[in-house]
Amino acid sequence: MKFTERLKTGKKVYSFEFYPPKTAEDTAKLFTNAVELLKLSPDFVSVTNSSSGVTPYRTVALCGVLKAQFGLEVVAHLTCLAHTRTEIAEILSGLKKMEITNVLALRGDPHNVEAGARRRDYNYAAQLIADLKAAGGFAIGGACYPEKHPEAPGLEADIARLKEKVDAGAEYLITQLFFDNDCYFRFLEKTAAAGINVPVLPGLMPVTSYKQMQNFTKLMKVCIPEALRAGIERWEGDKDGMFKFSVEYASAQAEALLKGGAPGLHLYTLNRSRAAMAILKNVKGEALK
Repeated sequence: MKFTERLKTGKKVYSFEFYPPKTAEDTAKLFTNAVELLKLSPDFVSVTNSSSGVTPYRTVALCGVLKAQFGLEVVAHLTCLAHTRTEIAEILSGLKKMEITNVLALRGDPHNVEAGARRRDYNYAAQLIADLKAAGGFAIGGACYPEKHPEAPGLEADIARLKEKVDAGAEYLITQLFFDNDCYFRFLEKTAAAGINVPVLPGLMPVTSYKQMQNFTKLMKVCIPEALRAGIERWEGDKDGMFKFSVEYASAQAEALLKGGAPGLHLYTLNRSRAAMAILKNVKGEALK
């Protein structure tokens, strides 16, 4: 089923994000986590695709396993910096053979592209989205940044670029992680004013360490609310206390987003299930079986 059909029902959708593991041990752990996450009946899982060009077919293979073996609806990430149009066409052919009809189109991170590996067919995600639209048969999503992309000169310029993605064929958007819900709701007001009227699924991730918090602020330029910063500083060094606090903060954030009208939640798992399960259990009010 195309993910967009579920969005049209008006019911809240819940999803998780995985990345292709690099070792047999990591693969086994991922599949164990997938079994656990199945208990919460996610509407879909997404699988990342490195912009380095190293793992595109690993992404396709993992998508196939998660769909065929675990019965999960899958959204395959596609990055364009390291792929030619011919390579993208080959990837799409593989997805179609596995009856995977959902994709998320991304530019990719330039710093992850090895020297000399970057292709020149695409410069922006909107160009990739246009090709996906022309290929037909896929529900196409794009990424967005409530606090603007780190490389964008300003939020207005970033939203203008986002409008190009939607005009090219993006039917839904998934946000970069954020911790201040006001950023999300202000973003929705600005995107609506710009003529962007597709569903925007908020992306969430619990902060589990002070170092992780520093990385979010330094690399992603994400705002850390004072209440979150204080809690991370308080519980640093106490693993159990940190886990409890981060899950409670993310759960409260998720509940407020849903109450405010968000169409659902997309949880970044880092290939782990414990925190994601705890958050979604709190939000959905379900007891794990």
